[in-house]
Amino acid sequence: MALDGAFLSRLVQEISLNALDARVDRIFQPGREEILFVLRWRGGSGKLLLSANADTARLQFTNAAFENPKVPLMFCMFLRKHLGNARLVEIRQLGLDRIVHLIFETQNDLGDMVKITVAAEIMGRHSNIIVVDQNNRIMESIKHVDEEMSSVRQVLPGMPYILPPRQNKLDPRAASPEEIIARLDGGRDVELAKALMDAVLGISPIVAREIAHYVNRGEHVPYSALTESQRDKLRFILGRLGDILRSPVGQSDLASPTVVFDTGGKPKDFSFLEIHQYGHSLLTQGCDGYSALLDTFYSERDLAERMRQRSNHLLRLLVTTTERITRKMAVQKEELMQSTQRETLRQYGDLLQTNLYRLEKGMSSVRVENFFEEGMPEIDIPLDPALTPSRNAQKYYSDYRKADTAEKKLKELIAQEEEELEYLDSVFDALSRARTEAELNAVRAELADQGYLHDRKNNEKQKPGGKGKKPAKEEKLPPMKYLSADGFTILCGRNNVQNDRLTLKDSRNYDIWLHTQKIPGSHTIIITDGREPPASTIEQAAVIAAYNSKARESTRVAVDYTIVKNVKKPNGAKPGMVIYDKYETAIVTPDEALVNSLRSV
Repeated sequence: MALDGAFLSRLVQEISLNALDARVDRIFQPGREEILFVLRWRGGSGKLLLSANADTARLQFTNAAFENPKVPLMFCMFLRKHLGNARLVEIRQLGLDRIVHLIFETQNDLGDMVKITVAAEIMGRHSNIIVVDQNNRIMESIKHVDEEMSSVRQVLPGMPYILPPRQNKLDPRAASPEEIIARLDGGRDVELAKALMDAVLGISPIVAREIAHYVNRGEHVPYSALTESQRDKLRFILGRLGDILRSPVGQSDLASPTVVFDTGGKPKDFSFLEIHQYGHSLLTQGCDGYSALLDTFYSERDLAERMRQRSNHLLRLLVTTTERITRKMAVQKEELMQSTQRETLRQYGDLLQTNLYRLEKGMSSVRVENFFEEGMPEIDIPLDPALTPSRNAQKYYSDYRKADTAEKKLKELIAQEEEELEYLDSVFDALSRARTEAELNAVRAELADQGYLHDRKNNEKQKPGGKGKKPAKEEKLPPMKYLSADGFTILCGRNNVQNDRLTLKDSRNYDIWLHTQKIPGSHTIIITDGREPPASTIEQAAVIAAYNSKARESTRVAVDYTIVKNVKKPNGAKPGMVIYDKYETAIVTPDEALVNSLRSV
């Protein structure tokens, strides 16, 4: 899965059709390794996204919605200073390498017109966005690379901008099929797809495999084993590849931008060619354009990555807290196991009390008949030589009482900690499903209110429940809203606090409440308005509840449902924790397509 140089060449042409001579209207940095240029041109505008993320590095126009940080990052501020209102005068790809230079014309601080290049290097984990002045000096980059990180090529402000080493491969736009075959003849004798990757510039594994599939029809044979007929096929398809890459993007475009999906509908790969190598095991779908294809492929994972970056400190907090509680519980359970031997202590006390006449001060042990067991076997009871016989007996009684008290207390503590782990698991689930800054802030506020986060202003831990302090004003975040096929409104909480409000305050007694059985997830409510919802609506609501839970990726998920009147919150329970009775259970499979189709804006 890679945006190869050949695909990038089509993409650059597509972007150039509109973006050349466009002006920079605004600049944003939605994530640590992403930049968004809002460009305006005569008769239109567009959002040009540059990403240097190792897994999603690319350059494209995008229609995806972005939630930007309230405080701009430093690289974004730098770009705003130097490229605000700049004009994009050239977009240039270096051969079929995955390097694109965006050349802007703007005024410097002295009012002189200068050209500034933004180099988008799309090279996996080495991807970067580098700003270069007209003297070929690096002004800034989204990632700094020093000698410790790379001894080959450093990227730091003030250093000269040096291109990465060029690959010794043939450009299929310029090289003839015969030249490429000659290069293959002199290369490694490996499978055709691997040989093509060695010889041809700008193609990714999926393209190499597609060419090999056309030539070999799925057979995996060394290049040297190709028959003359197969070599003719190879010659033809290489010529076709060159024609496609030389054709202009537009009406005469010979390429077919294609996304490959698994049977569950998740995008797996993409190419500028039609893909046939997977047969019926995977699905393919054509797209209207190259940027549109990348939106389809990357949007969801980009959003997940941005939220992961922004929620990273909360995730660390949850993991650290969970590990600490788990270790503490392990110690307490060990102590509980030991306290279960307390009955032996009481029996020792009784046996000593019965046999006081045999004991003398200074004895370290005594052998007595154990009348608590059948046959009265003799046992040895340890004694403290410094204590009198009576005091030794009383010591065993005292240890018994301590063990009895410890067992009750330990059971209570372990129950509390199990409840806390269940709560933290529910917070983790809500955090993993957060898709906006507002949802993230709501989870952050909940953790602060429960005493898990420090008050930044006072640098002290906030007390659980926020006692003694005025709680932070909660952002108004409505629950997720759906509409069933039968016309019933279905509401779904986004986090624990909203779950409580939705179930305990906003819903009515005879609305239907749903929740995944013994699995963290959202409270889901069917608003009945006095009507009896049909089975189809209950099933759709159960699918929504299962999808908005930790069981999102599972099958056959149990979802309990009952009327709201049967749902209660125990005194002192943490947010989102409720009990319920008189319920029924539906078994459903989460369905993302169905849930999205029912979503009401």
